[in-house]
Amino acid sequence: MFSKACEYAIRAVLYIAIKSTNGQRLGLKEIAKEVDSPIPFTAKILQTLSREGIISSTKGPNGGFYLKPKAKPIPLSAIVRAIDGTDTLHTCGIGLKECSDRYPCPIHDQVKAYKDSLRRAMSEKTIQELAKDLTEGRTFLKNREKKAR
Repeated sequence: MFSKACEYAIRAVLYIAIKSTNGQRLGLKEIAKEVDSPIPFTAKILQTLSREGIISSTKGPNGGFYLKPKAKPIPLSAIVRAIDGTDTLHTCGIGLKECSDRYPCPIHDQVKAYKDSLRRAMSEKTIQELAKDLTEGRTFLKNREKKAR
C-alpha cells in the first residue's frame, strides 16, 4: 500500500524517536542499517523528513538526526503525506482513474471501509506513542526470533 520509501521513512522516524529520548543524534549509516535501507535512499528520505519538519538534523562532529525533546506529537499521516503524498489512501483499490461512491468499482465499498479505518488510525497514532510501545517491548521493528537451523 505504501511505497518502499514510506515504509523506510516510518521505520527511520520510529528508530530516531526511540534514540532521541536520551538525547542521541544518529548518523545516516546507523539509521540505514537499522531500517535495512540503502544509504543513498535513506539520505534522500531523511532530507525530505527534515525539510518537512518531521525530524531535525544538525551538521558537524556532534550532529545527526533527532527529534526535538519537546516536539509536538507527530501523526503517522504526516510521514505518509511527506513521502507518498496525499493520494495514497484515496486512490481506487484496483487502480481506476474514476472511482467514487456514486460510480464505484467492484471492490469500492470494501476498500473504502478499510482505507477510512487506516486513515483514521494514521491520523490518531503518533510516532511518540508507537516509540513508547517499542521501548516497552509491546511491539518490534525487527524480528528477534532466532532462525531455525
